[in-house]
Amino acid sequence: MEDGIIKVDSDFGKKIGFTSDKYWRDSYLWLQGSRVMISLIFSKQEGQGNLSALFKNIESNGFRIAVPTPFARMESILKKKGFVMHIEDTELGDCEVWEKPMADSNVKRV
Repeated sequence: MEDGIIKVDSDFGKKIGFTSDKYWRDSYLWLQGSRVMISLIFSKQEGQGNLSALFKNIESNGFRIAVPTPFARMESILKKKGFVMHIEDTELGDCEVWEKPMADSNVKRV
């Protein structure tokens, strides 16, 4: 799959469980190299484990998960799941991104 947007119910979306029975259609993810960016996500049934299942499916397909500038509720979820925040230099300037550090990762905690 090429880098770019992952829409609800797309082929890759279905493969990882990013489907319209769980997420609103205005949600989207973004594939960027070896990671899936959780760009904008709206769950239809919050607290039912859909996000945890999505994370598991993404990782089981060999991708890392990254979440840029999460809202407070997502940040709380990410902290519980062992994600850490770092700053990435982008074409638009510095951006806060949360990822799970890997053993061989260059992610530095801030």
